[in-house]
Amino acid sequence: MLRAPHLYESTRAFCLGAFAAERGAQVPFAFEEHTTREGPSLYEYRPLVRAFVEEQALTLRRLPDTRNAIDDLKREPAAAIFARAHSGIGDTGDDALFRSILLPLLTWTAERCGGFDWQDEAFEAAYRDLEQTLFGTARTYVALAPVVGLSAGSDADLGAGITLRPIVSGEISNLWPEARGLMPPEFGRDLDRLLVLQLRRELDPDESEPPDAAAELADAVTALRLATAGAVAAGPVVFERLDFRPLRIAALLPIAGTQPRGDAARLDKLRARLAADLREKLTLADGDRELGEALDRWELSLFSEEPFRSAQVRESLGCLLGDDGGGWAAAMRAAVLLSEKTRERTDLLAALRAERLGRDARDAVRRALVEALVHGSRVELVTALDETLLGLRPRPSSVLRVA
Repeated sequence: MLRAPHLYESTRAFCLGAFAAERGAQVPFAFEEHTTREGPSLYEYRPLVRAFVEEQALTLRRLPDTRNAIDDLKREPAAAIFARAHSGIGDTGDDALFRSILLPLLTWTAERCGGFDWQDEAFEAAYRDLEQTLFGTARTYVALAPVVGLSAGSDADLGAGITLRPIVSGEISNLWPEARGLMPPEFGRDLDRLLVLQLRRELDPDESEPPDAAAELADAVTALRLATAGAVAAGPVVFERLDFRPLRIAALLPIAGTQPRGDAARLDKLRARLAADLREKLTLADGDRELGEALDRWELSLFSEEPFRSAQVRESLGCLLGDDGGGWAAAMRAAVLLSEKTRERTDLLAALRAERLGRDARDAVRRALVEALVHGSRVELVTALDETLLGLRPRPSSVLRVA
């Protein structure tokens, strides 16, 4: 049963007009390879309907039936979430509705038709999906970002609806045929290029703005880098869908979407729990400027060459544990925080005070960041370390037996 007969009529007229305008057009195809673990690869021709429709958007926008369909959509508050997904890129409200609802509806219909030879049942199915999305009691939002530099034996729950899991064959290419050129090189082939970060949320019917997936998944990447010391990255783009329909393709933050130098890592259950804890604790940087600066400088150091890399790491440690004592005090506190025995502390102190920081010293700063985040208060941790140096209390407990 139709929820909005007027919307059905106007969107059907729009799609019919678009099909008439594009009848006989040559839709380009993608030649897609599906790799298998055993046996030869499978190949598939996929029509690039979405890309073709986007190219014709200016022509379709001027169709007489487009105006009527937009007017009907403006009377539906539930359409706002689609329009919001395209805000901030220069669209007016009308253009946002056109690009976020009418063009996808046309695309869904044409994909079911295999081109621009009209089939009533294809539009009926596409419109039913649209009504379910617009008028359902809840909407399922999902954002996916490919991950490189990391392998895992099982799914990892990182909290807040974010999961690290193996990619399912076709789950991105089926909705975004143009995705092949947007994926990391060799993704889906190498052992450390088989995972995706997924953000999944159930949205209320009156919720008019999707989550900021790019920012939330970037925090997950930072947490994974801290927990594993691996050369982890995601993206470079995020594929967003709503009720199993494409919503948009957004760029991930560059620092999260670029793979640093280094080795791939494997995420076991212990490090997965640590990564989940760290992702949640990253919000502490919002109220602690020094902690935020320490995290930023450490992550920037992953992409720097010497001598700038050592300078960034040293500044990160100074922001984290220096307070009024500067770099010397930060190194002393880090030696106590990360080492139990006097000889170990002496060696670490010397490594942290070297002109160019070696791998062990750089990793020590990573571990100090992890300790500070898990502790929950950087300021209280500095005080506790000072009291340890004075012999007033035992060394703070460490969480890094697994990292």
